Amino acid sequence: MSSANPVSICSNALLRLGGKAIASFEEPSTQAGQCANLWPTVRNKLLRAYPWNCATKRVILAPMEAAPAFDFQYQFQLPSDWLRTLQVGKKDCPIPFRQEGRRILANVTQLPLVYIWLNDNPGTWDDALVDVAELKMMAVLAYPVTASTTLRDTCFQEAAMAEKMAKAVDGQDEPPEVLGGSDLIEARFGGRW
Repeated sequence: MSSANPVSICSNALLRLGGKAIASFEEPSTQAGQCANLWPTVRNKLLRAYPWNCATKRVILAPMEAAPAFDFQYQFQLPSDWLRTLQVGKKDCPIPFRQEGRRILANVTQLPLVYIWLNDNPGTWDDALVDVAELKMMAVLAYPVTASTTLRDTCFQEAAMAEKMAKAVDGQDEPPEVLGGSDLIEARFGGRW
């Protein structure tokens, strides 16, 4: 488990830019204020961008009391920490649904949901994801701290490359996908011609 936290991520980003470290978002400095304002958006965009293992949750939702006006029998309130829907229904049994605002409409009485949640504790993140967060913060702080558009653009490119690598590593923690036995697959790989 990492010892990272939002302040350390932002402080490291500032140090990488040649700025001064911060110890708190409440410090009376321009950089602390910028970090406090920018961090939530950077964090949420980063978490929403990929189904990171550290930010994926499963729940079974119960329907709300009020039914939708038409087309669906039930509506379900998304969890308060929801950022992005990954799966509605079980893996091999998806449920037809429609998302409207922070509600999901469906014709079932229980709704299995896999989603990205607002994991705002970077101490539970993979180190590669923490590094990406530092690089993303460095990119958004580059112009305010250095007034250099060239450095800003370079930082965004570096962050994008690090994000690709972090996604690849995170994806390797998943078991390989097994293809189902269809006639085409059996004919091609099962020895039947």
